[in-house]
Amino acid sequence: MSGMRSYGDPCGVARGLDIIGERWALLVVRDLLLGPRRFNDLLGGLPGVSPNVLSQRLRQLTEHGVVHRRDLGPPTRVHLYELTEWGRALEPILLQFGRWGSQSPQSPEGTLGIDSLLLSIKAAFDPARAPELAGSYAFHIDADTYLADVADETVQIRRGPASEPDATLTTDIGTLRAVCGQEITMAAAVKSGALRLSGDEDARRRLTDLLLAPFTPAPQPAAH
Repeated sequence: MSGMRSYGDPCGVARGLDIIGERWALLVVRDLLLGPRRFNDLLGGLPGVSPNVLSQRLRQLTEHGVVHRRDLGPPTRVHLYELTEWGRALEPILLQFGRWGSQSPQSPEGTLGIDSLLLSIKAAFDPARAPELAGSYAFHIDADTYLADVADETVQIRRGPASEPDATLTTDIGTLRAVCGQEITMAAAVKSGALRLSGDEDARRRLTDLLLAPFTPAPQPAAH
């Protein structure tokens, strides 16, 4: 398919790598986990990839049944790329891989995109905290909207409009990175006007706790 190389090994690991082992393939899947995206959106979220390589990876993933291309037709003539049901089965694998990769001793390079920031919430979510964080929360980040629903010991996050969320956060990606990176506190961002929170006080607190959980250092045991 599309000239892809094969390991020629019947092991499930090798067969999986035949499909998603090419450079950029897994990152394309990552950026589709929260919902469909247009080609230019994917290109913007993967700053190191060329349009030709991205087109090739999308074509290969589509041929293998991991990604589906949906044509919206006139007058928009826009193509949306989304994961198939089989493609979505990669989510727990990618989240676990992200947990493993975050422990790398190498210093991180580059900046986290909005999808990566929100997927960090899913990767770090503690099911035991679901009762105290339960609710529906909207994130308006630049021109994109995301909805996080916490219920039944899980958090589900998707790209798209939110209907009457309990609390809403509105900001830009730069401010969000600064807050999550602990370069500025949430309170300071709100005071400056760079970030807005709406909803009742308890819902705003739950949204804040949910957002910052992956980026809050775990308490260290007391020395004896």
